[in-house]
Amino acid sequence: MNAPVFSNHGCRLNAYEVEAMKDLAGQAGLGNAVVVNTCAVTAEAVRKARQDIRKLRKAHPGARLIVTGCAAQTEPDTFASMEEVDAVIGNTEKMQPGTWHGLAADFIGETETVQVDDIMSVTETAGHLIDGFGTRSRAYVQVQNGCDHRCTFCIIPFGRGNSRSVPAGVVVDQIKRLVDKGFNEVVLTGVDLTSWGADLPAAPRLGDLVMRILRLVPDLPRLRISSIDSIEVDDNLMAAIATEPRLMPHLHLSLQHGDDMILKRMKRRHLRDDAIAFCNEARRLRPDMTFGADIIAGFPTETDAMFENALRMVDECDLTWLHVFPYSARPGTPAARMPAVNGRTIKDRAARLRAAGDAQVQRHLQQQVGQTHHILMESPTMGRTEQFAEVHFDAQKVEGTIVTARVTGKSENALTA
Repeated sequence: MNAPVFSNHGCRLNAYEVEAMKDLAGQAGLGNAVVVNTCAVTAEAVRKARQDIRKLRKAHPGARLIVTGCAAQTEPDTFASMEEVDAVIGNTEKMQPGTWHGLAADFIGETETVQVDDIMSVTETAGHLIDGFGTRSRAYVQVQNGCDHRCTFCIIPFGRGNSRSVPAGVVVDQIKRLVDKGFNEVVLTGVDLTSWGADLPAAPRLGDLVMRILRLVPDLPRLRISSIDSIEVDDNLMAAIATEPRLMPHLHLSLQHGDDMILKRMKRRHLRDDAIAFCNEARRLRPDMTFGADIIAGFPTETDAMFENALRMVDECDLTWLHVFPYSARPGTPAARMPAVNGRTIKDRAARLRAAGDAQVQRHLQQQVGQTHHILMESPTMGRTEQFAEVHFDAQKVEGTIVTARVTGKSENALTA
């Protein structure tokens, strides 16, 4: 039996779930199959998924082709109508062992071509947790799924469902297993990470979870949290930022824009001053803190002045690692019905934001020269600082270890040590 071929699109959570699906497919005995895990964040993401499906069908003409993920959840008929596709399964179904046993037992005959239920009716997180993936140095732990917010540009809640949390005890037990396996860094992931706990008894907050992990897993050297919504950050998370050196000084912020009117039209819950105040306070508590951010260029109705407000946020929040998204209308979202910005203007604005981000990266790297860092080795010659800057070594190190080294210089986008 040939093991299934997996192709992943989109976010880190999707990558996490691919590893879980590999495990489930293996346990079910599914062979000679191709599984495409799709992303629905933009219309372009869906187009790329369709392109990938056609390419994979040509490369594996005799395999059974299964499509899953957020785009399969939000528009199953789009993929079911493709002649290359044999089955479409939803985001809930892809985490259920029974789905994979059914696919392995009788793919065409008794198994429905489309298995996509109402994601909004799901009230629990997937029980199938895996013990880390990615590299031997860093493990990712999904603690939350779904989103209760309805930003006007975003289709993801309809692909992931409402917010639901993994209980703290389950998270702590998994991280203990990961530490026992030798992982030196754990990253907490989710769709809307700062909403963790709202659906659990007593409604704990993300900061409570972070403090609990650090207290109950004293052997964990490094804890990192992925993308957060700064307006939802609680007091305990701020306390952890201030007092817990094992919590890495790197936060990726879901900012999306820097103009108040655009933020309101996006239906975000913060204004530009909120974001600036958060960044100032986090850096006051932890002077070595660095920020990444998601920013959308060319959102509908964005004027030149509104864009300049977004561009100034890069300096005003001292953002280092930018993820710039040229706005792409997503059918089915309120923003898709708003007056659009000219495509060339969107492209130009995205380029200006990326240039500002590149300049910030260079500034950050230059500031690190001469400093000593604790670097987590991702390969024998490459690791990352606490702030996630890439570091290259001439001499080989042991992958997965944390080495203390002095930064001697920088290349275009990385440090040397």
